[in-house]
Amino acid sequence: MANDTKGRILEKALELFSQNGYAGTNLRELTGALGLVKSGVYKHFASKEAIWNALLDQMIAYYDERFGSPEHLPPAPDSLEGLVAMTMRMVDFTVHDEKVVMTRKMLSIEQFRDERACDLATKHFLTGLTEMFTRVFSEMMEKGLLKRDDPAMLAFAYTAPISALIHLCDRKPEQTAEAMRRVEAFSRHFVKTYGATNC
Repeated sequence: MANDTKGRILEKALELFSQNGYAGTNLRELTGALGLVKSGVYKHFASKEAIWNALLDQMIAYYDERFGSPEHLPPAPDSLEGLVAMTMRMVDFTVHDEKVVMTRKMLSIEQFRDERACDLATKHFLTGLTEMFTRVFSEMMEKGLLKRDDPAMLAFAYTAPISALIHLCDRKPEQTAEAMRRVEAFSRHFVKTYGATNC
């Protein structure tokens, strides 16, 4: 039961922090939303800051396990169509998984207040994706699937517009289906442009 309560606290904290930010959420609101008293929260977390850090730890592990990261790289595709399919799976996950959407919103709010949130936002919105696809593209070049080029520059060129479309989905959820179509069209344009001629 204790672990269930701890998990409930983190789930509700994610929901409230993603809506109101860290400063805009107080422990009274959190405990009230959970039907707990403050002492019930303090049995699991010493402070709101402790909840914040535990939540970030949990979401880093959740994201890395399900999406991948430079440290947990998904296998490089064996075909150009495989790159399109992998991209669409990753984008589908990141725009439809509720926890990931709330985490991205929370980091967008908190990146200017909290150094750890800033570092995570930079990693998840820019550098981590670029590093991940740099390694994927390097392997695809080794397999003869992509033209030889600077894999880091290609990764940056590939991930930046996709990341922008993901953020559009957060701001305009009603445009998600159209954004997904644009990601797929862009991915297909990329493989048509950079696919090796013998593929």
